[in-house]
Amino acid sequence: MAELNSTLQVGDFTIKNRLVLTPLTRARSGAERIPNDLMVEYYQQRANAGLIITEATVISPQAAGYANTPGLWSQEQAQAWHKIVKAVHAQGSKIVVQLWHVGRISHPDLLNGELPVAPSAIQPAGEGSLLRPKRPFVTPRALSHEEIQDIVAQYKHAAELAKAAGFDGVELHAANGYLIDQFLQSSTNNRDDEYGGSIENRARLLLQVVDAFIEVWGAGRVGVHLAPRGDSHDMGDENPLATFGYVVEQLDQRNIGFIFTREYAAEDSLQPQLRPKFKGVWIANEKLTPDSAKTILEKGQADAVAFGLAYIANPDLLERLEHDLPLNQVQFDTLYGAGAAGYTDYSVLEKLEA
Repeated sequence: MAELNSTLQVGDFTIKNRLVLTPLTRARSGAERIPNDLMVEYYQQRANAGLIITEATVISPQAAGYANTPGLWSQEQAQAWHKIVKAVHAQGSKIVVQLWHVGRISHPDLLNGELPVAPSAIQPAGEGSLLRPKRPFVTPRALSHEEIQDIVAQYKHAAELAKAAGFDGVELHAANGYLIDQFLQSSTNNRDDEYGGSIENRARLLLQVVDAFIEVWGAGRVGVHLAPRGDSHDMGDENPLATFGYVVEQLDQRNIGFIFTREYAAEDSLQPQLRPKFKGVWIANEKLTPDSAKTILEKGQADAVAFGLAYIANPDLLERLEHDLPLNQVQFDTLYGAGAAGYTDYSVLEKLEA
């Protein structure tokens, strides 16, 4: 039984409370994908969270699927991220960077005319969510074996830059139908080499990248982001419990610091069956309410709880949750875009008397 405002050991570091800022794409980095002073302010405002997981951050120009999202493949980007890390650390919070390759969830218009890449040439249903005018996803190009090794190297390079930037660790984005998830789930992977077919083969890329992160950081500063329900970007798996169960068991064997799952509570939730397979910290997320978050912690269903939209609209979320105070509602029309509107201008409550 744990309280929200109690410390927690997450692998090799300790967080001051069990509230986590979910990784949230906000598209404020500009065309060069370099973090800026507005982003410093945004993260600083929310550093009441014990742990901040940054917005998804692409590991190369070819890994991108959205305009104006940040990257981490250059020294210039690492130096810019360092300003954010320093601001968060000044408030006693920890911050890890979420590293990202979107795979097929991109478009040639975002890739200098090149086709997106994927495990297999399977076109996703739907349209690019932030492209205007809207246009359907295209059929991606299947990656060669050599290209897969190059992508592993890009992830490792980004992890090295994250260390230079002063982050407390790294999280692999293996969820929401992006590249790692595309390899993992059977509906998007029909390869016949060592990266396709069996669960062990489909999980190979995920585990290779995790092992590369461990080489750089040590296991206790590595996390993995999973979405077991497979409900984003036209995903699906023939046996999700077996697939994600294998992944969780393998991550447990590696003693990584944490697993973050985006999976709202329902009868088909896999978390009750997955959680016992992992000894590390488990972070619960999706559609949490103040009451459900507290219940999850009280019952030990997870070790920490992560909020997304509520943290966008309430920079002082910890205080509001602790004192059962009303929450601002998010402005959906300013989730993405340029400038401070709907980003750093949400109101905070006046400080309560001690």
